[in-house]
Amino acid sequence: MPAKKVSSGRPSKEGMRVKVLKDGPFLVTGGVPLVEDAIIVDEDGDAIEYHRTREYPLQQSYALCRCGRTKDPPFCDGAHQKPRWDGTEMAKGEAYLKQPERIEGPELDLTDVEELCAAARFCHRAGGTWNLTVNSDDPEARRIAIEEAGDCPSGRLVVWEKGTGKALEPDLDPSIGLIEDLQAGVSGPIWVRGGIPVEAADGTVYETRNRVTLCRCGSSGNMPFCDGSHMD
Repeated sequence: MPAKKVSSGRPSKEGMRVKVLKDGPFLVTGGVPLVEDAIIVDEDGDAIEYHRTREYPLQQSYALCRCGRTKDPPFCDGAHQKPRWDGTEMAKGEAYLKQPERIEGPELDLTDVEELCAAARFCHRAGGTWNLTVNSDDPEARRIAIEEAGDCPSGRLVVWEKGTGKALEPDLDPSIGLIEDLQAGVSGPIWVRGGIPVEAADGTVYETRNRVTLCRCGSSGNMPFCDGSHMD
């Protein structure tokens, strides 16, 4: 089952929100579908697709652990309280387009904000998204570059159509995916997709994007976002 669809009908984003609770969990409201998606790799060990491994019963609200201590994953069981866990948010909160490195190619451009990397490794295949962008006058290189950037769960990588300046984003239903990295033997981040707002503990709202990844191991240096620390 493809990871990009969670039901036969598209959920409405109205009322959906992820709220960061101070030194506590992510409170998800508005009936956001929750699923589990595993990263599938090819014979070379490169990530190529997601495989749906679980769909949770739909709930209007639920709390997802972000300290990494829960004994009832992915849900919060209060483990952040004893001993008290420090979940201070350290993300700058800047808009994506104020931060990126830009790689230009003949048919595509690529923007890259490395600090958002969630270590999903979809960008490695066929020479890497950066090299594919530089060679995007080749139709196959262009196709794979668009596919790889779209599979980057954190939105670190975004490809742009040359000339029109249009972002070539995947069509993602509003939902939350729990990424499981079977090759690395770790649980990856919380994948928030489809433009669901993420609200900081102080009430400010981070830039709403089509795809972002939130930390659930409790060790990110870019809280509340994933920085790949789960790999360590």
